[in-house]
Amino acid sequence: MSTEVLERPELKDADTGPDMFHYVRKDKIAESAVMGTFVIALCGETFPVTKSPKPGSPVCPRCKEIYESMRG
Repeated sequence: MSTEVLERPELKDADTGPDMFHYVRKDKIAESAVMGTFVIALCGETFPVTKSPKPGSPVCPRCKEIYESMRG
């Protein structure tokens, strides 16, 4: 079995728009929603969680690509 190391991208503010959803660590979502702390998405975007995605919501293409490469 082989593994791949993904380098963490530089942190930056979310610039993909309010309707784009990102993959973040599940255990950080509630804390961010309640406390207003920032989460770090797989793509490196940083932002506080303010809403939940609904089925069919657009997903950040970079987050999706990184997530799918980790599942393999």
